Amino acid sequence: MRFPFIGLVTMLAWMLALPAQAQQLSLGALSNYLNQLTSAEGSFTQINADDTISTGTLYLRRPGTVRFEYNPPEQALVMANNGTVVVFDRKLNSEPNTYPLNRTPLGLILARNVDLTRANMVVAHGYDGTATTVTAQDPENPEYGSIELKFTNDPVELRQWVITDDGGSQTTVVLGALERKQLADRLFNIEMERRASR
Repeated sequence: MRFPFIGLVTMLAWMLALPAQAQQLSLGALSNYLNQLTSAEGSFTQINADDTISTGTLYLRRPGTVRFEYNPPEQALVMANNGTVVVFDRKLNSEPNTYPLNRTPLGLILARNVDLTRANMVVAHGYDGTATTVTAQDPENPEYGSIELKFTNDPVELRQWVITDDGGSQTTVVLGALERKQLADRLFNIEMERRASR
């Protein structure tokens, strides 16, 4: 008598899992969403590796450009354009730090054509009951780190990412609602910011 009971339990568990599975967004749908997210602005909250919290405004224009403008008391500004990430710290009287965008996990979602179905790019894809999560890395250079993206659906929206850098440190960015709008070129003009910071 135990075996039919076990079979019934297994069938019920499978049936209960169906609605959750139906909520998980496919990699193709998420790629389409990111490729259509061409120009947007929204607030963000950043949880740093040392557990400090920063807030600010994100300006995103794909492909390849982003601006993180931090609220006081922070005096930081992070920009990406022309394949380079530039970190300004107005508290320091020094040249900003620069990094190649393609060596950061953020470059994966700023690419001209995001394809999460590409072989070995996605290393985890799941659904936690409220959102679809995807962990992606550069297939050719996994040592550069990874980015975990969290999406809600109906409508599909990117709400959070967690970047794990090449040293294992994690930075979480929680996004407010992204407003799709045209953004001025000056927001992404790194040279103009360099001159202003001197």
